[in-house]
Amino acid sequence: MQPSVTKVAVGNRLIGTGEPVYIIAEIGINHNGSLELAKKLIDGAIFAGADAVKFQKRTPELCVPRAQWHVERDTPWGRMSYIEYKHRIEFGYSEYEEIDRYCRQRGIAWFASCWDEPSVAFIEQFNPPLYKAASAALTDFPLLQTMQHTGKPLMLSSGMSEMVEIETAVATLDDTQLLLAHATSAYPCPVDSLNLRMITTLQAQYPHIPIGYSGHEVGLAPTWAAVALGATFVERHITLDRAMWGSDQAASVEIMGLHHMVRNIRDIEQALGDGVKRVYPCELPQRSKLRRVVSLNGHSMN
Repeated sequence: MQPSVTKVAVGNRLIGTGEPVYIIAEIGINHNGSLELAKKLIDGAIFAGADAVKFQKRTPELCVPRAQWHVERDTPWGRMSYIEYKHRIEFGYSEYEEIDRYCRQRGIAWFASCWDEPSVAFIEQFNPPLYKAASAALTDFPLLQTMQHTGKPLMLSSGMSEMVEIETAVATLDDTQLLLAHATSAYPCPVDSLNLRMITTLQAQYPHIPIGYSGHEVGLAPTWAAVALGATFVERHITLDRAMWGSDQAASVEIMGLHHMVRNIRDIEQALGDGVKRVYPCELPQRSKLRRVVSLNGHSMN
């Protein structure tokens, strides 16, 4: 017998089948190291109706291969080594303390993708409602377990993975506190590589785990399709301007686009209904006016 569908508690919300889609606006590193820009993105997510914003947290010395540390690159702040650049766009304690204060004041949840174990300990200081493991971390089992050992739900993204890798990761974790996101890790992702039917594949294999979608495509239609296929949460990168400097900007959604996306997701939720055929009150005038009932012998029964 298959286990029943799990609804995972995230803060004051439930994520799972039958619940409103949980919509995550990923700020990631699109703030470019600016707290002012981060606040504008938080404001934009609130305006659009998102349920949460998400950041990314790294320890550069652990996440950047040593061979790349001193490779020079051009940045908006001048030419610098890659390790200097990675530090330049990382927020520290004071910035996250202000982000935490600001999100609590504005009434929106926030959390982070942690790319290494010290980053989990850092973010845990702010008591986030959940953690996110990026697709790159799907096979980093010590990191996945470190996030789960906080007692918070873990959202696991499955980009650039084979099915056996997903199966191994799920088997390694407490699946009662797990959310699994279908994703394709290309930025931006061509539409012919999105493979949205993987959402239903994952639903069939893991009916007890809420399945969602982390999208990196240009445009909104695939995200709406993911919701129609049953995604219980969706995540999209956001930006103030897709032409801004930064590796994730081109695959992001601008604020008015996010507003449009959220509004239509809420319409899709209502439009899907429950699959039980009924005559709705709005149909009754037309039914009374237009419906003809004809017997098998051709006689009208109106």
